[in-house]
Parts: sequence; C-alpha cells; structure tokens
Amino acid sequence: WEFMPTSMTAENWTRVSEFILLSFSSLPTEIQSLLFLTFLTIYLVTLMGNSLIILVTLADPMLHSPMYFFLRNLSFLEIGFNLVIVPKMLGTLIAQDTTISFTGCATQMYFFFFFGVAECFLLATMAYDRYVAICSPLHYPVLMNQRTCAKLAAASWFPGFPVATVQTTWLFSFPFCATNKVNHFFCDSPPVLRLVCADTARFEIYAIVGTILVVMIPCLLILCSYTRIAAAILKIPSAKGKHKAFSTCSSHLLVVSLFYVSSSLTYFRPKSNNSPESKKLLSLSYTVVTPMLNPIIYSLRNNEVKNALTRTFHKALALRSHIL
Repeated sequence: WEFMPTSMTAENWTRVSEFILLSFSSLPTEIQSLLFLTFLTIYLVTLMGNSLIILVTLADPMLHSPMYFFLRNLSFLEIGFNLVIVPKMLGTLIAQDTTISFTGCATQMYFFFFFGVAECFLLATMAYDRYVAICSPLHYPVLMNQRTCAKLAAASWFPGFPVATVQTTWLFSFPFCATNKVNHFFCDSPPVLRLVCADTARFEIYAIVGTILVVMIPCLLILCSYTRIAAAILKIPSAKGKHKAFSTCSSHLLVVSLFYVSSSLTYFRPKSNNSPESKKLLSLSYTVVTPMLNPIIYSLRNNEVKNALTRTFHKALALRSHIL
C-alpha cells in the first residue's frame, strides 16, 4: 500500500501504516467530553437492549415465530454494527486516540459495509414476513416454516460478503497521497476516497450502481410488500381488526424509515458537495442512534414483547428468590 504525494513520483512514495480519524477534534474539549458520555450511554443502552431482545425471543416460547426470529437477527446485526464503529469513536473522544492502522481501517470499513448491506436485505425480508402474515394468514405457518426462515435469513446476510469484499479491496488498492487524515469518526468510503490520488471514476460508478442495487432493490421490495399490506388492511371490515393488523407493521415501518432515509442521503454520491460535518451527523443517525432505537421501538410498540419481558423478569426474580 503506497502513500503518494500529489506529484506521484515513485521516489517520494511513502508507505501508509496508519490513518488519523479527525472525528470531532474541531470541537472544544468540554463538548467532546459531553459527547463521550452521551455516546457511551447510547452504546451501553444499545448493547443491553438488543441483547435483551435476543435473550427474550430465545427464552420465551410465545416468541418462537418467524417475526421474532428475524427480529433476533436484526438485534444481532445491530450489536455487530455498534461494535465495529462506536468503541473506536469513544477512544477518539476521551483518550484522543485518533490513529487507526491501515489494516484496522480496512477491516472497520469491511464490516461496516457487511452489516450495512445485511441490514438492507434483512429489513426487506422482515417486510415480506409481514406481507405473508397479513395477506395469507391461513398459509403463513406453511409458507414461513423454520427451514424457509433460515434460508431467508441466510439470503439476507450473504450479500454483505461480496459487496464488502469488492468495495473495501478496490478502495484500498488505490494510492493515497497529500494526507492520511480521515475527516470522519470511522473509516467510511467517502472520506477515505478523498485521500486517493488516482482516477476514481470507475470506482465511483461502481459505488453509485452498488448503492442502487443494495439500497433501492430492498427498498422497492419493502414498498411492494407494504402496498399489498395496505390494500389487505383496507379490506378488513372492523376498525379493531385494521388497528391490530397495522400495529404488527408500525414498528418495522418506523425502523425502515430511520435507516433508509439517513443511509440514502449519505451514500448516493460518494464525493458529494455536502459538508463533512453534515455527513457525520447523518452517519451518527444510523450508526449510533438507530441501533439504540430499534429495541426500544419493538419493545414499547409491541405488546407480545412487553409481556415476554415481564414474564422473563418475573421468572428471573422467582429464580433468584428460590436460590437465596
């Protein structure tokens, strides 16, 4: 891997061993300390909330259904997403540990894209699950059997591997020059791309096409599923029936909206004219905030999850009192 000045003369090439994450270094120390406490709290809530969703959906027999199987996958994905991004960001805020090795940067970018792509397709799979549940309730147990759910989950996770491999390998094969300072809080594609001193036109075309395939295709599948769901709900005669059907989808719709709006605004143009600070804010929304909100949304807006949490809590108390 080469670090080349703008002149790109071979004699002056310097090997890159690390990058510097600028993160929020432009802010006063007091503000950075406040951000550290805020993001640390969000990080811990995210880990505990998503871990709780995983444990409850595994432990409670009432939640052994396809919907909660996919929700468990989403929670596992959100934990991975957070572990890739947040610990390093916290280090840059509290310890001013802004350096990241070349390999570390590439690894962070790889898993960021892997989890991001997997989430796009998993959200589409969850929409399809709701479509089958509402539009074909009598055939739902047969259509969404355990084997089918496992295949759909695997199909949701798999696209992350080729996309992350091609994107990361291609980007880090370019020569870097002028500076090794990444104006972001993690190794994301657009800010790293700005450090490249070579023709990146083909890569940018790939990035745009990749964004369309990865973001728009699952998004269209979600829109198609919910169009049919809306049509089916409108045919339900009772208001109570309509409310019950809609309530099973509202949490997923909210999560989809949060994720797709912020990620689409960030990635449709790798070298857009948006300011780095605005991109950092957009990135915070889906890398830090959304993973925390997902378990909150699904627990507060879903009576089955709330009841399961209550049952699990009471069982834990009973077990503790029995041991004592």
